[in-house]
Amino acid sequence: MRQNLRNLAPKKRRTAVRLYKKPLNLCHSEPLNLEKKMNYRKLGKTNFNISEISLGTWQVGGKWGSGFNDTTADELINTAIDNGVNFIDTADVYENGLSETAVGRVVRSRSERIYVATKCGRHINPHVSEGYQPKVLQKFVEDSLKRMGLETIDLIQLHCPPTEVFYRPEIFELFDRLKDQGKILNLGVSVEKVEEALKAIEYSNVTTVQIIFNLFRQRPSQLFFSEARKKDIGIIARVPLASGLLTGKFDAKTTFDAQDHRNFNRNGDAFDKGETFSGIDYELGLKAVEKLKALFPETTNLAPIALQWILSFKDISCIIPGASTANHVMSNLSVYDLPELTPEKIAAMNNIYEEYIKPSVHQLW
Repeated sequence: MRQNLRNLAPKKRRTAVRLYKKPLNLCHSEPLNLEKKMNYRKLGKTNFNISEISLGTWQVGGKWGSGFNDTTADELINTAIDNGVNFIDTADVYENGLSETAVGRVVRSRSERIYVATKCGRHINPHVSEGYQPKVLQKFVEDSLKRMGLETIDLIQLHCPPTEVFYRPEIFELFDRLKDQGKILNLGVSVEKVEEALKAIEYSNVTTVQIIFNLFRQRPSQLFFSEARKKDIGIIARVPLASGLLTGKFDAKTTFDAQDHRNFNRNGDAFDKGETFSGIDYELGLKAVEKLKALFPETTNLAPIALQWILSFKDISCIIPGASTANHVMSNLSVYDLPELTPEKIAAMNNIYEEYIKPSVHQLW
């Protein structure tokens, strides 16, 4: 039955809005509301109809650096699916494969059509273009299939490869062969820079681009969005909350665990600086967030407002906020509790970006 559901043609799933329920067994501070909705958008030329708020699983087994908890992972993923999420993004390097294993375990247990996206390439060490070889990448894909217990990966993505890889057609050709073999349905890329995204979509078999996009990282909405639209490319917004900065819950006294990238990677010591707080100086980011709080004095959680801002862009197919608890999932989905942002509020939010953020980061990624 599971395989039959996974092989349903995407065109048969036309529902645009789905009612969903909060799980009754979770402790949650908000009053129970059984009539929320999830909206769905087309993921570019994959033709997948996916939840506009989806799930990123970087820390699905617990918060960053805390170790992996299978019970937490299963509860979190099931909560997302129970509430209308049908697209889950993972990667082979997340918790050294444990994230993929958890995603596969839960997806196999469900009757719904859940679209699974994973990524490959970051296991290459040193992480240089020369390490990207077709045989190496094929082995990564096959290993992911085994970990997840799936016959086919809905979307495989190159995981922020070095820029030089985007100029090597033989790497992209490999995924046509993997598609012919039934191991994948679609190819996408996850990128650090707009320039890499623009180069990637020159390849006809690239169907999606995963890119950092949030209130504090706005450059993709310029040239890249318009070019992606022309080629029907699905756009997946990652790091939507700027590593939690846009939740409004951090201040100058906030500390992060030693194994948390928000502690050790602020200057790009371990990987691209743009992955941590979207590359923004932490103290500067806090100043900008204080201005946001002044715009929305009635809320203590800016996360759903930050997600609303992203969803105001129709070129976005989905957002993949991370979560380390089931309550984080529900916080992300509380975007549907809010009234739509007015044009005046959006303009005021953009003004904060223009004044505080744009001068130092806009052209870097």
